[in-house]
Amino acid sequence: MENAPDAADLSQPFGSYHAIFARWAEVQPEAVALRDESGALSWSDMVDRIERIAARLAADGLDRGQSVAILGTSTISYALVFLAAMRAGGVAAPLTTSASADQLAGMAADSGARHIFIDRAKLGEMGEDSFPGMERIVLDEELSNWMAPAGAKAPDFAPDPDDPFNIIYSSGTTGTPKGIVHSHRMRWRQFGSTAASYLAAGLPVRALASTPLYSNTTMVAFLAPLLAGGSVRIMGKFDAAKWLGFAEADRTTTTMLVPVQYQRLMDEPRLDDFDLSSLAIKYCTSAPFPAELKREVLVRMPGALIEIYSMTEGGVVCLLPAHEFPDKLHTVGRPAPGSELKVLDDRDGEVAPGTPGNLVGRSGTMMAGYRNQPEKTREGQWIDPDTGEVWQRMGDIGRIDADGFVELVGRAKDMIISGGFNIYPVDLENALLEEDGVVEAAVIGVPSRRWGETPVGFVRLAHHSKGGPDVAEAILAAVNSRLGKTQRLAALYPINEMPRSHIGKLLKSELREMAARHDDPA
Repeated sequence: MENAPDAADLSQPFGSYHAIFARWAEVQPEAVALRDESGALSWSDMVDRIERIAARLAADGLDRGQSVAILGTSTISYALVFLAAMRAGGVAAPLTTSASADQLAGMAADSGARHIFIDRAKLGEMGEDSFPGMERIVLDEELSNWMAPAGAKAPDFAPDPDDPFNIIYSSGTTGTPKGIVHSHRMRWRQFGSTAASYLAAGLPVRALASTPLYSNTTMVAFLAPLLAGGSVRIMGKFDAAKWLGFAEADRTTTTMLVPVQYQRLMDEPRLDDFDLSSLAIKYCTSAPFPAELKREVLVRMPGALIEIYSMTEGGVVCLLPAHEFPDKLHTVGRPAPGSELKVLDDRDGEVAPGTPGNLVGRSGTMMAGYRNQPEKTREGQWIDPDTGEVWQRMGDIGRIDADGFVELVGRAKDMIISGGFNIYPVDLENALLEEDGVVEAAVIGVPSRRWGETPVGFVRLAHHSKGGPDVAEAILAAVNSRLGKTQRLAALYPINEMPRSHIGKLLKSELREMAARHDDPA
């Protein structure tokens, strides 16, 4: 297609998302850009509506760099507002739907937004008096009449590399979550190259985005496919059978799923009945991806499987092409080109190869900082004393093997110190997963009068292994017989389901609350 963006355009050091979108709308106006369960939107209509929303925001006095808050279930309308905020020179600030009312009020205030776009269901939950002082637009009822008239154009906006693009709020369980600011430069570096690789390979880009648009995870299946001129189906709520139906009907070629979603697909009895032959690239991130689950996905779903390890804040980016390295499924891969990783001890000195330590990383995709929290930004950084370079503390404990692959041992804050010995929960979790009937396992540290802390475990059992305390006691005895004396679990609790966030992160805070309701095990 003449004038269509190509791999060279998207490989430039910096560019404008909207300029690329406008070119795609010119060369393929009738092609589908966005889908959801209510219908589809062509490229020409998508860009027209982005312009109209951006024009109204500008007419309302949106300042350059000012946030636009969005709250609700992911839909085409939600996506349009996200992209229009960026087009108008503002900042998309999607708010976490699972947060409490107080947290949401705190996020909206922290963002500095004057507008909040909210769907009717969430407004009903929050109440009509929510977000006082902000202009409130009900996404699924008022957006079409609120935006500027057909044909309206927003004032020209050429982003500077350091202009903020979006704020992604962390999934904090208490207080106001931190607002992670990403710049236009960071978002271009992050997804321009991915889009360029799609075009260079001649891959038809039909993406299925089934995690929420407030999550940084989703951007892999949202921003990158649109830069490549592809189409994106947006799922409001994940359902394994519906996902399979959409993937078959749309001939989906790329998707991003979190581990718990892959597990639900593997557990879906009708998985093998669907034609998924168009799937070329599947991604996974956001939570630990068990090696056995990776192996099952490789066997039962077509296409490449790429695990991404990083943080919303940035730092190192590790990639594991699982289909290429079947003997490295217990790792998260190696640092991607342009990423660097160091392993430090508790005094910030580098450790010997193969030794577990605190991971710090740097790359071209680092956050600008936490909004309004410079002290928190500094707390998360490690400054190389020799070069002055800024590295991001990843919050994980890991080790690098002889081939350069990174194995995660646990979260730094989750490390258990029992009787002066360091215990890494992942080692105990892997031991539990070796037992027949254990589907999921999690280990936490709890206070102990004798040891300071002691490890306790939680397991989800397969249906054929249900048996309550007796089964759990047998598993506990078997596992402890293989563990070192300092590692042994003080207790093991069977539970029906692991507590997880909307994007599949294990909520160990809830496990600690469950453990606190039991007697002190030691």
